[in-house]
Amino acid sequence: MSKTATICRITTPAIRSRKNGTPLVCLTAYSTPMARLMDDTVDLILVGDSLGMVLYGMESTLGVTLDMMIAHGRAVMRGSTRACVIVDMPFGTTQESPEAAFRNCARVMQETGCSGIKLEGGREMAETVHFLTQRGIPVMGHTGLRPQMVNTLGGYRSRGHGAHEANAILDDSVAIAEAGAFSIVLEGMVEDLAKDITARIDIPTIGIGASSVCDGQILVSEDMTGLFGQNVPKFVQVFGDVAGEAQRAIDAYADAVRRREFPAAKNVYKAKLAAPKSRLARIAG
Repeated sequence: MSKTATICRITTPAIRSRKNGTPLVCLTAYSTPMARLMDDTVDLILVGDSLGMVLYGMESTLGVTLDMMIAHGRAVMRGSTRACVIVDMPFGTTQESPEAAFRNCARVMQETGCSGIKLEGGREMAETVHFLTQRGIPVMGHTGLRPQMVNTLGGYRSRGHGAHEANAILDDSVAIAEAGAFSIVLEGMVEDLAKDITARIDIPTIGIGASSVCDGQILVSEDMTGLFGQNVPKFVQVFGDVAGEAQRAIDAYADAVRRREFPAAKNVYKAKLAAPKSRLARIAG
């Protein structure tokens, strides 16, 4: 009798071990179908709070709730058996205190089954990162352009153009790495700064708008497939035209409906006629 091969999920220590190795391939996913599509190809799937803008039409990520992240985290886990799945912690769920952060992060991991969480922040979050990692919660950091700080930072501009700002981001990244994070996202920063951070810390850096000097890359799937198409950042490359294909399918469907070509005969259920009774059965009846 043949045995079904056991698929081993990529772990956070395995992600950490990829420092200076083959670049890590990471993408966002918010649904079961999308997770299924990428699970065999990517190393890490991030259930990003970017879902607020991509799926719900929000102007920023600040309106995303913990319940939303848990619901989408569950959906992604249903579609994934191999990739390391990390869930973003939304605004306000980790900043209050290390204890409050632990309760929220533990809930996410318990209710989704994910491999770890991601949180934004620098030196001010180092104590929390240490608290979490010492209690069994793997943490991915996030420095540079921090969308949850958009109101404080004054917009979505790239970071690290001046020495003061660059040094602050470097110090933030070092603090998060030393606190115990297994990897760190570097978003929207100048290449030289990303290079300095990548060389300075001993955990993988995952770039998004931080050049190819990082240990891996991540993009929002809807951006790189052309599905979102609204205010796509400079650092995004569109690798496919999913939106165009979807539009063509929608137009073809609408045309077929209006011409009464759909549903066709093959799409219609026909009544099943009862089999005629035998002569003996009719006499017995």
